[in-house]
Amino acid sequence: MNFMASKTPTPAPVAPKTRPKEDDGGSVVLERRTQKTKPPQMYQVVMLNDDYTPMEFVVVVIQEFFNKDRETATQIMLKIHLDGKGICGVYSRDVAATKVDQVQEAARQAGHPLQCVSEPIE
Repeated sequence: MNFMASKTPTPAPVAPKTRPKEDDGGSVVLERRTQKTKPPQMYQVVMLNDDYTPMEFVVVVIQEFFNKDRETATQIMLKIHLDGKGICGVYSRDVAATKVDQVQEAARQAGHPLQCVSEPIE
């Protein structure tokens, strides 16, 4: 038995080489524009006044979670006490939400009804 092909295979056709056309001046070139991103929306962390949370606890919380010195923390606490609310800091949304959670957890563990919220800055 002979299993040889009766015809020799033909080579695959080769595409002819073409030269690129010369520029006739009618080409359009798009320029790259740099994209400018907007800064993220910022949120202020606000503590609300209540009649039960001790002032000293509020000062300690502001010092601990917002990295304020004792004098600044006391001024913020007095603003909260006198005006009903006070801004503790301004952060991006995720950081502000984390700060609110930390303050509320610390207040809950200490048995105080201290409330803290974050509000977008307009």
